Amino acid sequence: MGIAINRQIRKGDKRAARDRRHLRVRKKVTGTAERPRLVVTRSLRHMVVQVVDDATGRTLASATSMEADLRSLDGDKTAKARRVGELVADRAKAAGVEAVVFDRGGNQYHGRVAAVAEGAREGGLKL
Repeated sequence: MGIAINRQIRKGDKRAARDRRHLRVRKKVTGTAERPRLVVTRSLRHMVVQVVDDATGRTLASATSMEADLRSLDGDKTAKARRVGELVADRAKAAGVEAVVFDRGGNQYHGRVAAVAEGAREGGLKL
């Protein structure tokens, strides 16, 4: 006789699950000089995106939704995330980067994380 137990998921459990997913992704995804890593960091309010060369440990380009021109942008958080993706693509192309590997940071490829990737593709980066 199976009894279903309702277990409340605590915040620490969610964080631990995301950390496990992130480690699983990072085992496979590394950035090189030819194809650096596009790192997405998502908080409840903002998005931070960086293009990182893991061989040298340098950030080649970055963009965030906290920049002044993006803070004044009208629209929801997903629209701002898409604009952050376009902005980081422009900056990466200016730094000589054409193709990147996408590191979703343990987050689901959904919503704002997917919007960043779509914006980067529209900006001309090859993911």
